[in-house]
Amino acid sequence: MLTDEENDLLTRVTGDAPMARLMRQHWTPVCLMEEVAEPDGKPLRVEVLGESYVAFRDSKGRLGMLDELCPHRKASLVYGRNEDCGLRCLYHGWKMDVDGNVVAMSSEPEGSPLMDKVKARAYPVKEWGGFVWAWLGDRDAMPEFQPPAFAPEEDTPVSILKMRVPANWAQIHEGQIDSAHSSSLHSSDMKPARVEGASADDKSWYRPSTDKSPRMQTETTSYGFHYAAIRKPIKKAATHNYLRITEFVAPYYSLIPPNNNYKVASVIVPINDDETAFHFIAWGGPNVPSTEEWRQFAHAVPGTDVDDLWRPVRTRENDFLQDREAMKAGDFTGVKGIPNQDLVMWVSMGSRVQRSTDILGASDLAIVEFRRLMVDAARKVAEGGTAIGTDSETSQARIASREGVYPKEVDWRSLVDPSSEPQAAE
Repeated sequence: MLTDEENDLLTRVTGDAPMARLMRQHWTPVCLMEEVAEPDGKPLRVEVLGESYVAFRDSKGRLGMLDELCPHRKASLVYGRNEDCGLRCLYHGWKMDVDGNVVAMSSEPEGSPLMDKVKARAYPVKEWGGFVWAWLGDRDAMPEFQPPAFAPEEDTPVSILKMRVPANWAQIHEGQIDSAHSSSLHSSDMKPARVEGASADDKSWYRPSTDKSPRMQTETTSYGFHYAAIRKPIKKAATHNYLRITEFVAPYYSLIPPNNNYKVASVIVPINDDETAFHFIAWGGPNVPSTEEWRQFAHAVPGTDVDDLWRPVRTRENDFLQDREAMKAGDFTGVKGIPNQDLVMWVSMGSRVQRSTDILGASDLAIVEFRRLMVDAARKVAEGGTAIGTDSETSQARIASREGVYPKEVDWRSLVDPSSEPQAAE
């Protein structure tokens, strides 16, 4: 459990909150590249860490992100005209380019010196791995952009689904790093099978274990932490373990153990204290599904499962469209799609969970580690220290989750040590 003070440190992500200050010391994935793909297209409102921005692609294809409100009279630039290499405010015709330079002031006399004195605040951006990343912190402290582990190369195949979830970022992250829940909540989609390792097709995911009570072991790293969920395999149970090793790369993403066709990650970005942008990713492998296939598999298709603002059609008000007849017929949850099953759990808790009364067990070791790590990290920032992960010497491209059936004498930590080559399963 956490005290109320610790829970505030973990969950408050707006304004000058320590966790918000921590996150602004990292490049932040603020939207999808597909949302701002069209030159001179509709400007996009970007909401992150309790602030609102506007992103737009100009006539030459350059991407810009500014504060949402015009520096003149604070009207929203989201409704502006995106034309001729600039974003023009509808109110008085002031126009800003992607760097925040004011290039036109329709309401001012020709030759007005005001145009040289005003500049909209612009934010550095980088397009990579399907995301637009922005630097929201101190420009003087801005590090070079480092490719994330789920897109180590610019051409890494990446397919992303997105949901705007009415729940705090921490309870969503806790769900993503919780290996134990998958054996129950996702049991109709993650099925035990006599396979050599995790595998997938267009219908289900398969695992070589029936064990619903994994033993958990964790290890802190310079970039976050990783842990192993250790289960009995279906085959060779006397001599082998089935290992699923998850990586948490603070503060925004986790690497989930892969299958035979593709790897999996989740990117979780706070919109405010009570809403979160959740992204579930298939990437890097011999058979990465297309974006359309991935969203169909997960029942997260825009226009069908989420609206044009990525809000799920499944809500508490409609009981998440849970199908009780399907449950009677054997479906465990009555909810289609792995992320939608998680959604029910996250949202049903309330938008921001008070953790002083929850009861944790042995299978919650990763949750305990996440809370301890991030509360301590927030305290460090509050005291003037640097954010977790900013001084890590480990290249994110070398961080990898793993899974497989291994002899019991194999130490799982040796499988994820970035300085060593992974051992082969036997």
